[in-house]
Amino acid sequence: MTEAPLTIPPNPAPRCHALLPCAGSGSRAGTAAPKQYQPVAGLPMVLHTLAAFQAVDRIERCLVVVAPGDRFLSVDDPHIQLARVGGSTRAASVFHGLQALLDSGADASDWVLVHDAARCLITPAQIEALIDACLADAVGGLLALKLPDTLKSEAGGRVAATVDRSDKWLAQTPQMFRIGALRAALAAQADTGFAGVTDEASAMELAGQKPLLVPGSAQNFKVTYPEDFALAEAILRSRS
Repeated sequence: MTEAPLTIPPNPAPRCHALLPCAGSGSRAGTAAPKQYQPVAGLPMVLHTLAAFQAVDRIERCLVVVAPGDRFLSVDDPHIQLARVGGSTRAASVFHGLQALLDSGADASDWVLVHDAARCLITPAQIEALIDACLADAVGGLLALKLPDTLKSEAGGRVAATVDRSDKWLAQTPQMFRIGALRAALAAQADTGFAGVTDEASAMELAGQKPLLVPGSAQNFKVTYPEDFALAEAILRSRS
């Protein structure tokens, strides 16, 4: 009797996870509490952000990285995970969050979409567009917006020169990379306190990679200053 050849099941397709660093104090926003928890259009800002990711079927789960003593969020949803491992910088929070994903069953080859909790105007369609563009890419990429305004350099409070803007983009989030590759890129900068890391794409650039630029939207801005709250509120209310 001839034995049937051993069949090895193929590796499962890489999954997509969302990671929201949510441990910042939001000092520039001028709010008493962290800005990601400030109400906008009736809900804390971070909940608008989470709702957009939850509406994307290809997102396996959302990991929210909060400060160790943060008890603001209470989640009763199997697709949302809280990790109380936030660090003193955004890069540190992302680094610890990536390890939390791996520790809870994510694979190093899975994709992670890192998104600012304070970019509460992100839409499911924009998230889908980033996934579509990056799934077949060797590196991954980020949403970004071509610079629309004339760009000036400055010296002593005066214009020093007009800078060519034709190849300039404003980086946005989500930024989508393989969990293992991004964690390795951040680990390489850990000894410096992540000094040169301003976002996930910059960490990948320092590792010698060239992330893909995927056109985003001007509405996907980061709520940073007090006047940004009114604009975000107006946009959210106009959508509903």
